[in-house]
Amino acid sequence: MPQPIANRLSPICILYLVLTAWNFSITPAIAQDADALTIKAVADLNHLPSKIAFGSCSNQNKPQPVLDTVVTQNPDLFIYLGDNIYGDTKDMNVLSQKYKKLGSKKEFQNLRAKTTVLSTWDDHDYGWNDAGKEYPFKEASKELFMNFWNVPMSSPRRKHAGIYGVHTFSDGKKTLQVILLDTRTFRDPLKRNSKTNNLDGKFKNDYQPDPTNKTILGDAQWQWLESTLQQRADLRIICSSIQFGHEYNGWESWTNLPNEQKKMVELIKKTQANGVLFISGDVHWAEISKRNFQGLYPIYDVTASGITEDWHNLEPNRYRIENAFRDNHFGMIEIDWKKKNPEGVMQILNVNGKSVIRHSVALNVLQFDQKPANQTRSN
Repeated sequence: MPQPIANRLSPICILYLVLTAWNFSITPAIAQDADALTIKAVADLNHLPSKIAFGSCSNQNKPQPVLDTVVTQNPDLFIYLGDNIYGDTKDMNVLSQKYKKLGSKKEFQNLRAKTTVLSTWDDHDYGWNDAGKEYPFKEASKELFMNFWNVPMSSPRRKHAGIYGVHTFSDGKKTLQVILLDTRTFRDPLKRNSKTNNLDGKFKNDYQPDPTNKTILGDAQWQWLESTLQQRADLRIICSSIQFGHEYNGWESWTNLPNEQKKMVELIKKTQANGVLFISGDVHWAEISKRNFQGLYPIYDVTASGITEDWHNLEPNRYRIENAFRDNHFGMIEIDWKKKNPEGVMQILNVNGKSVIRHSVALNVLQFDQKPANQTRSN
C-alpha cells in the first residue's frame, strides 16, 4: 500500500511545498492591491488645483528620476505634454510595447499613484517623427493612447477624432480650465527647407513659415476650442505639444503656420477669454516666452521639455524672459487661490527640485480689463 505523500517527503521538501503554496495563494491579492493603487484618477481630485506640474520628452528606455522629484513637490496635477514615449513606428505592437516599458518604470508608477496625471501627445508618441494628419495609423495609435492613460470610456475624447479635451476644476468661486490640444491628428504637412526654396539662407533647421491656410488643429477642434473659451474661467492652461509663443527657429511650432498662430490670438480676442496661459514641450530645453499682441493681454508660454532629453544647441528667442535651461527638468505653475488677487508663479525645476527659472504674474493682468503691466515680477 503506498504511503501518504507527506510520509515520503523530507521536512525540507514539505517546507518548500508549503511556502510555494503560500506564495501562489497571496500573489493575486498583492497584484490586485498594486493595481488599485496604480492610478490616481481625475475623478479623485475634488478640489481646485493650486500646483500644476508638467513636462515632456520622456524616453521609455532611460531612467526618469525627474518623476521622483515631481512627487516630492506634491502637485495636484501632472500634465504630460507629448513625446511621452519615443514610439516612431508603424507597428502598433511595437508602440504598445513601448507604452508598457514606460508603465513598468517604478518612478512612473509612483507618479501615477501619488498624482493625478493628464496627457496629450506629440509626434513621437503619436507614432512618427514630425507626423501630422498623413500618419496612417492615427486611429489605432489613439486607442493605445486612451487605454494607456486610462481616459474614461465615457470621455468625449473617445467619441471624436483626435485626442483633444478639457478638464474644468472649480471651488464655486474660482475656476481653472486645463485645455489639452491635439497638434498632430489634423495638422497639414509643413513646408520643409530645401536647396531650392532657401537660397538666401533666410530660414534654418528643418522648416520655414508657410503663409498658406494650412491647419494645425482642424475645423472641428477649432470650433470646439471656441466653445471652450466661451466658458467662464479665471485661468486657462492651454496645453500645446509644440511651442506657441517663441521666436521662429526652424523646428516644429506654431510659427511654421503663422496664420494658425494668428487665428489663435484672434480667437482669444473674439471670445474675450481671460486667463489664457500656454504650456508646451518638444524642443528639449526649458524657457518662458512672453508675447504682446495688439488688443490682448500678455500671452505667456512656459516650455518644459526635458524629462529625460536635452539638446546640443539653444536657439535664440527674443521673446524669452529670464534664462533658458537645458538639463533635465519639469515645469510648475502655482496659484494661491485664497489671495484676493492670485498670482500665477511659473517655474522650471531641475532634477533636484531647485527652481532654475521663475516668473510671477498677477492673474488680473491676464484679462482684457488688465491692471498695469508692472504687476509682473521675476525671482
